[in-house]
Amino acid sequence: MKKVLLIATVQSHIAQFHKPLIKILKDEGYIVHLAARNNLHEKNGLNLENVDKIFDLPFNRSPLSKSNIVTYKMLKKIIEKNNYDVIHCNTPMGGVITRVAAKHARKKEGSKVYYTAHGFHFYKGAPFINWLIYYPIEKWLSRYTDKLITITKEDYDFARKKMRTNIFYIPGVGVDNEKYYSYSEEEYMELKRKLGYSESQFIILCTGELNKNKNQKTLINAVFEVNKKIPNLKLLLAGNGPLENELRFLVKSLDMENIVEFLGYKNNLEKYVNISDIVISMSYREGLPLNIMEAMLCEKPVITSLNRGHRELVNNGINGFLIEVNDRDILKNKIIELYKNKSLRKRLGREALRYIETHTVSNVKKELKKIYEIV
Repeated sequence: MKKVLLIATVQSHIAQFHKPLIKILKDEGYIVHLAARNNLHEKNGLNLENVDKIFDLPFNRSPLSKSNIVTYKMLKKIIEKNNYDVIHCNTPMGGVITRVAAKHARKKEGSKVYYTAHGFHFYKGAPFINWLIYYPIEKWLSRYTDKLITITKEDYDFARKKMRTNIFYIPGVGVDNEKYYSYSEEEYMELKRKLGYSESQFIILCTGELNKNKNQKTLINAVFEVNKKIPNLKLLLAGNGPLENELRFLVKSLDMENIVEFLGYKNNLEKYVNISDIVISMSYREGLPLNIMEAMLCEKPVITSLNRGHRELVNNGINGFLIEVNDRDILKNKIIELYKNKSLRKRLGREALRYIETHTVSNVKKELKKIYEIV
């Protein structure tokens, strides 16, 4: 019976993004082990099930953390003891530590090492320091990687030219089209009422951890400027994180506590996507953002900042809008434009759905089966 070890920095990453892969492997009779730091208590509604064993390792996202040395030693022992057929790592630190720890098993035991890059830190427009540090490391580690899986075309094209391994492309991690789908106008209105919002409210949704990278501050300031021009405006911020208190203070200082609602972490996010009129993300960096793909499946018009993850999904003016990350004036104008033009919202939503249908769970599963050579 074949045995697979899935690795990431935190268990929530696997719970959010790799359940389709786990289901494929279990359906094929694989023994599946997981290794990651247990942070599920921080994420309401996330769980890991249908796996055979979970190793709680003290991974730290910081490359300078001493706990990663401990993690390396623990992981090396786990790999050497269990004789895995496939060792599949994810996330930057998970990918680095695993491929170093698995060198002996790969050479002596024949274990295959796969790495899914959820967005290289080096990319067109990335800071020079990223290229200086991360690119040489990734290029060196590629020689200890049997299959490198990319989820953006930009990363795939680059890896094919520069990396010394087999390169694969899959369209994201799989959007759940049984959970995220477009509602009728009647369903949309009924759901708004059930969730406590009025039919006349114009709702903007922004999903993501409340941190510096997600840049909710720019959106809050833009909403403050358009508030007087859009009656019954509502901004919903879904997620929690280290900047929550700072963002709440900003909202209070702008006297917008009746306009901006902090939803916290939601395990029924699909309902909030479907009652929204626009979905916005102004993050500085993205790999391939699941929140935008989910919005597109629900036929929602999206406004996104110009980064490589958003560029992968949004064709400016066709299925959404791309704007510079801190351009509050353009953001403000696009919000007003979409508020005034319902037919534009409908058109962008239809095009968004047409594009994103290739990124659904069923399509991603087909590609994963090819990679694992499951007929």
